[in-house]
Order: sequence, then C-alpha cells, then structure tokens
Amino acid sequence: MGRVTLQDIANHTGLSKFAVSCSLSGKAGVSDATRKRVEDAAAMLGYQRQKPSDEQREITLIFHDRVDSVSYELRTMLQDGMQREAHRLGQPVRLQWTHDANMVEVMLKDSAGIILVGPHEQRTLDILKRSGLPVVRLGWVAPLEQADHVGGTDHEAGIAVGDYLLGLGHREIAFLRGEEGYRGRMERYHGLRESLDQCPDARLHDLRFEEDGGFIPALQSLHNAGVLPTALFCAHDGLALTAVSELLARGFKIPEDISVVGFGDFSAATQISPQLTTIRVQGLEMGATAMRLLLERIETHGLSAPARRVLIASTFVERRSSGPAPKRGKSLKDRKSPP
Repeated sequence: MGRVTLQDIANHTGLSKFAVSCSLSGKAGVSDATRKRVEDAAAMLGYQRQKPSDEQREITLIFHDRVDSVSYELRTMLQDGMQREAHRLGQPVRLQWTHDANMVEVMLKDSAGIILVGPHEQRTLDILKRSGLPVVRLGWVAPLEQADHVGGTDHEAGIAVGDYLLGLGHREIAFLRGEEGYRGRMERYHGLRESLDQCPDARLHDLRFEEDGGFIPALQSLHNAGVLPTALFCAHDGLALTAVSELLARGFKIPEDISVVGFGDFSAATQISPQLTTIRVQGLEMGATAMRLLLERIETHGLSAPARRVLIASTFVERRSSGPAPKRGKSLKDRKSPP
C-alpha cells in the first residue's frame, strides 16, 4: 500500500479533507471529538505527517503590477480573500506585485505553491510550468490549458442581464464594450447575445469606443442610424457611471428614458444617483477558493490529477438605474441639456 494521504483519512472518517488537515495540524475550527476521531483513524491507517519544515513553506501570491483602475478594486478583493483564508488555515503567505519573469523565478525557490493573478506573459507561465510547483491561476487561461483556474461567471452574467431586460420589455439593447481586447467583456457580450437570440424581436448593438470621451459619439452614431436603445448593459461599472453621468447631463431620465446596468458592484455603484443595477463579482470568495484549491493540490501531491476550473457565481443586484422599457427610445436630439 502506498503512503497514506489526508484524502485516505477523509474517506475513512467521512469528513472533509480540510477538517482532517485542521485536526492533524492542531488548527482551530474542529471539535475535540472530531480531532480525536481523525487522530485515531490516522494512527490506525499508519499516516505519517510531513516534516514541520515542509509545512511552513510559504504560499506565494503573485499579482501582475500593471493594473487599470477598473481591475484594481477586484484585485484588492482577491488579495483580501486569499490572505483571510490563509490566516484561517494557519498558512504563511508572501505577496509580490510584479510582471517581471526573472523576479517570479527567484520567488519560486522557497515556495510551496503559487497563486498567479492577472495576464502574465508566456515566459512567466513557462517558468512556473518547469518548476513543477502547484499553481492556481486567477486570470484567463488558454482553451484546455492544463492549469487550475478560479474565475467568475461572465458568460452567465450576460445571459442573466439579457433575460432581466427582456422581462422588462426592452427590445433595443446596447452593450457598452468600450475598448476591445478584454476576454471577460467578450464573454459578457456573448452571454447577452445568447439571451437576446431567444427573442425574435430583440436587437443587440455592440458599442466599441475609446473610453475617454467616446460614449456619446458612439451613441450618437446609433441614433443617426435610427436605432434608439432603451437599455444599456455596460462591460464594467466604470463605463456605467460614465453613461449615467453623460445621459443625465443631456437631460435623459434614468430609468424612465433608458435603463443602465453595470458589472462588478464596486464601491462607486452606490455612490451615484440613481444607484446602479449591476452584477456583483464575488472577489473575496474567488480569492479564498484559489487558496483552498492550491492547498489541496499541495496536501495530496496531486500534480498529475486533471486541471480544474472553478467558477464562483456572481450575484444580480437590482437598484434604481433600471426599469420597464419606455414605449419608444429617446434620441439625443430629443433632449436638451438642463440649464
């Protein structure tokens, strides 16, 4: 029989692997009776713990340091979730914000495993693969790439927003993509399109523009073509705030004339009037899940097991920026800026 693992003890006792780990390491979170049950099972099965020096090797959290204002709040939530979970489990961690592959390579030497956040270059990914260390990624992976990944439900979010707006009677709906090249935005767009494709009289319009001052010209081009959207789904809350402020400045009423839905549910979503209907991304739970997934890989020496994709479901948050569709969309020409 091979070496007895934590999973063997979990299977024998009917407990979770984390309960077994906490019991054997003396961590809080389990009862005395559970701890005794696990210790007895470990003794019976012949479990041998790793050396204490191995247990104290640090988990390294590596965040790409080139981050825009849209992503910064989410990155902070991810970091907080990882560190809270590590503290709860008694696992030492160290943090580095960098995009330098050489620095990443140096940090691998004393690491038990890596959580990698953001769009790191291929050289960094190659270094991690050669290291043989367990790695969990928060950030898009290539199709069928053999890497553990924790992410959000971007595509589902698009479907949910589409279903919601259709239910309110909207049929002319625009997606404010803003700048191109972001995979998460593409997933939200395709989810929205999937929903609207189920309604024969619904039309989806994709607004792509430079985010610095490009919204109104893009909307004007739609109006010039005779398209008057009654609802906007914005790729992130920042775009939604821009849309709300620009529309209000031109005399539009929200949501009476046009509904606006964002994505993220970051702090600014409740700091405007009307407060923003949006999709809440569960950043804290995503970070905590990445930490648990990595520790499971380390504890079970499971590097040969298939890569896993874990999606943390977002939450729909309805506020006052959305409402029933008007009988007819309003044009920028129909509205004058308030005095």
